[in-house]
Amino acid sequence: MERGFHEKNRNTLYGEIPEGTLFVCFAGRVLPQSADAEYAYFANRNFAYLTGLDGAEVHDFVLLAKKTEAGVEETMFALPPDPMAERWTGRRLKPEEITERSGVTDILPVERFSAVFHTAVMTGKYHVLALDLWKKSPDDPDGEAHRFADWAAEQYPFLKIKNCHRQLCAQRTIKAPCEIEAMKKAMTVTKAGIEAMMRASRPGMYEYQYKAEFDYALAVRGVPVPAFPSIIAAGENNFCIHYYSCAGQAQEGDMVLNDVGAVWDGMCTDVSRGWPCNGKFSPRQRQLYECAYRTSQHMFSIIRPGMPMADVDRLCHQYCGGLLREIGLLGEEEAPEKYMWHGGAHHVGWDVHDQVDMTRPVAAGMVFCVDVGIYVEEWGIGFRLEDNCLVTEDGCVNLSAEIPRSVEEIEAFMAGR
Repeated sequence: MERGFHEKNRNTLYGEIPEGTLFVCFAGRVLPQSADAEYAYFANRNFAYLTGLDGAEVHDFVLLAKKTEAGVEETMFALPPDPMAERWTGRRLKPEEITERSGVTDILPVERFSAVFHTAVMTGKYHVLALDLWKKSPDDPDGEAHRFADWAAEQYPFLKIKNCHRQLCAQRTIKAPCEIEAMKKAMTVTKAGIEAMMRASRPGMYEYQYKAEFDYALAVRGVPVPAFPSIIAAGENNFCIHYYSCAGQAQEGDMVLNDVGAVWDGMCTDVSRGWPCNGKFSPRQRQLYECAYRTSQHMFSIIRPGMPMADVDRLCHQYCGGLLREIGLLGEEEAPEKYMWHGGAHHVGWDVHDQVDMTRPVAAGMVFCVDVGIYVEEWGIGFRLEDNCLVTEDGCVNLSAEIPRSVEEIEAFMAGR
């Protein structure tokens, strides 16, 4: 994406914080895995959203913005050149490259951040420290922003801590045209990966072999790592919603569930398909799949701006529940949740479960998943049909509609493999 997009994101944020504010955003650090091994680095998504800086070379970066009545001054603190370190862990970005990507012109070595921050605080011009403070649960370990907030509260008790996370969520709720284009590109890669798995599918195939087909299809299209850890399950493994082992084997008669996605220019996709490993739906598999497919088609026919976001989930369960009752699987007094174990919608974008303002009604420019999952353990059948919905001015578009999704499309594709 062009740097102007990221500059606009920062300026929108700066417009929502008061004068006399120091805003700090951390890219994140490399985490130790075991012994001297480290986990693959993944940049903080709000840092990437605000700066355009992503990838392994931006670990430890810090953005500092100082807002006064005169305007905003920005500084990027980056890893300085280090020939020995670069010999071991790869080249580091040059200042001009950082400016080209982010639009930030003042680039300093990261080891100077504490001193520059202290000097700014001591001028007396600033009374607010703004940070991106978010945790999934209170018991989660502190991230860099939380640790820095605690340190700053001890060292500079006169600074008021302001959490910018909700503002960033609000900004990420409606996707810009460049974000939508990136998601469309990611979807073409996702389509290739899913079709590669369908093409190779046969009884006796291991889940890790399906994963290898998906990963290879992404890699040859310039996507070395998927948007999130792939969920690929067969048989009884279908009944673990977030199953990552990929160790099972698809037996004759099993359905293969996959929940996968590619990423392009920072934007994720999230698509689920289910198919019989032998390419032919059994009567019961077809019966359940038709319920999911008809529900999905119904949802794409009614989603439009103004609908409460909670209704996407509620109406999905309500409609599918009615179909499950029609086929005699669900009793009149039984809730759809007996066989529909998870929600029917979540936003997607910079994160696969994108962090947005969930209180807003459906609006043009939103992108979220329509996710219909049916899990019937007594029949040994579990799958989900998940597509990415782009809301338009008068309705919506299915971004993943070209990936085989009806019974007829799936059987025809697999028959022609």
